[in-house]
Amino acid sequence: MASEEEKTTNSTGAGAPTSTKTAPAGPAGPAAGSSGAGTSATGISGAGTSGTGASAAGASAAGASLARGSKGEQPATRAWATRLVVVGIVLAALNLRPAITSLGALLEEVRDGLGMSGTLAGLLTSVPPLCFAVFGSLAPRFARRFGPPAVVCAGMVAIATGLLIRPFLGGTAGFLAASALALMGIAVSNVLMPVIVKRWFPDRVGSMTGLYSMALALGTSLAAAVTVPVTDALGGSWRTGLAVWATIAVVAVVPWIPLVRHRAAGEAGAEHVPAAVRRQDEALRITHSRTAWALACFFGLQATAAYITMGWMPQIFRDAGVPAGEAGVLLAVTMAMGVPLAFVIPRVATRLPHQGPVVAALGACGLAGYAGLYFAPAGGAWAWALLCGISNCAFPLALTMVGMRAKSSAGVAKLSAFAQSTGYLISIPGPLLVGVLYQHSGGWGLPIALMAGLMVPQIAVGIVAGRDRTVEDEVAARAAAARPGA
Repeated sequence: MASEEEKTTNSTGAGAPTSTKTAPAGPAGPAAGSSGAGTSATGISGAGTSGTGASAAGASAAGASLARGSKGEQPATRAWATRLVVVGIVLAALNLRPAITSLGALLEEVRDGLGMSGTLAGLLTSVPPLCFAVFGSLAPRFARRFGPPAVVCAGMVAIATGLLIRPFLGGTAGFLAASALALMGIAVSNVLMPVIVKRWFPDRVGSMTGLYSMALALGTSLAAAVTVPVTDALGGSWRTGLAVWATIAVVAVVPWIPLVRHRAAGEAGAEHVPAAVRRQDEALRITHSRTAWALACFFGLQATAAYITMGWMPQIFRDAGVPAGEAGVLLAVTMAMGVPLAFVIPRVATRLPHQGPVVAALGACGLAGYAGLYFAPAGGAWAWALLCGISNCAFPLALTMVGMRAKSSAGVAKLSAFAQSTGYLISIPGPLLVGVLYQHSGGWGLPIALMAGLMVPQIAVGIVAGRDRTVEDEVAARAAAARPGA
């Protein structure tokens, strides 16, 4: 990051690289003196006009001293802060799904332990996308007030607290309330992860989004795979088996604390945003962008496919004669495909001028997998699981496009909140509709046809979202066209 900042500084003509740290003070920062050397030059010029040469020499010496001190200290600050951010991103991502997948692994035991009805248990599985939509929309407001690191830190605290207390509150209402607390922490962190990547790593959006997505996929599959064995090892209590996941969330709080306590260090990696872009983002009406709507629909449709796959794929295989144990392994394989591909796909996507080909390739894998499930679910079960797993990697692609379709972290915050909140609302009816069709038709023909049918608009809106443009430029063009006489 230091080299990128030095390039930015040198291109502006300021003499000292340390000028980059005075800019975040606001639009007036650069005008007040964007660097130590620049200030010195201004002082000399002023002295020549007023005849106070001694003052000029003093100002020049002070400016040079400030430049030397900053030059030694600020790169060091950036270095340790950047390392903390990388660790924080990975640990936070690991915690964004275990609250959901660990519950799925023990849902039957939780239902029996709490006396929960089947209808209420079904409602519980629909709570995550609803919470993501509602609480995720608040993340940009919190980030503007407290800063993204502070909000993510609070999110990790909420996850840890919710996971720790929900098994022990003694009733269904308490369990739901504590689950909602954990999901609130997940929701705001979901939205702000792309913002933090854009702010700290504007030149490495693909690789950092890949790292974050890979850690998220790892946490998802890990919780699904080991929750039951860990529960058995700890005595067989579902309460302990769920509460143990709070440990990882507590660890995830740690790297964010120094960034919150030393806010100057937390801002050290902020990207340099031109004043014109800053003004665009402040006045940005995200709903006036076609790309924003396309991203929201793409996000919602890929989330629909993912929730349907996670919720219903084992049952599809079991109804086709696949043993229950093998059906569970097939689901684990589908989810595990996201671990390596979540790192590769964002890196590939950021090197392309248009992400449409990647969208189309992932969609084609999904259509092929659904066709296999329709015609020969048991005969090629492993192939269909792999294809559906590849298709589900549309999630890291969506996150990558969120980071690429805005000019600054402020724009990414608005776009991420809109795309994820709207998208998760879109995803809520899908799994429920599949269940209704399965129950009333007595088979999987209609549900699979629905899944394949939803993949077609997913590809279409993904191609629109993948075009090389930004939401700021789209909104500005629309505003210009709407002016009288335009």
